[in-house]
Amino acid sequence: MIQFFYEDCETSRFINEKDLLKTTQVIDNEGLIKGEISVIFCSDPYLLKINKQHLNHDYYTDIITFSYVEDNVVSGDLFISIDRVSENAVQEGVSKSNEIARVVIHGLLHLCGYNDKEEKEIKVMRVKEHEYLSMIGFT
Repeated sequence: MIQFFYEDCETSRFINEKDLLKTTQVIDNEGLIKGEISVIFCSDPYLLKINKQHLNHDYYTDIITFSYVEDNVVSGDLFISIDRVSENAVQEGVSKSNEIARVVIHGLLHLCGYNDKEEKEIKVMRVKEHEYLSMIGFT
């Protein structure tokens, strides 16, 4: 089950929760079981505070993923900066709706066991993101 929350930001027009529910197909397609997933949309300052407190990183990011995966049951919290997503969308020349879906998929892929620390892992992650965006109708 996926739930959406808003911290230090307002609900945005480009966030279509109904469409974002489709992103959980990632978990099914990876052969895993859906658990409890929270997507928390927030501001840059809010996510920066989490980044400093929990990861000792002093920089802005678009997403921080906390995994509570046990066995094959995928659960976790995805903290997503609306500010970063908006900026990324402009830089990449895509709609904000498309970028928010990509970032949610990115977080779900982390929960499914994918990493993006090394160049090889980043490439795999990008291919998977595009594959799933197409699959659920975000192109």
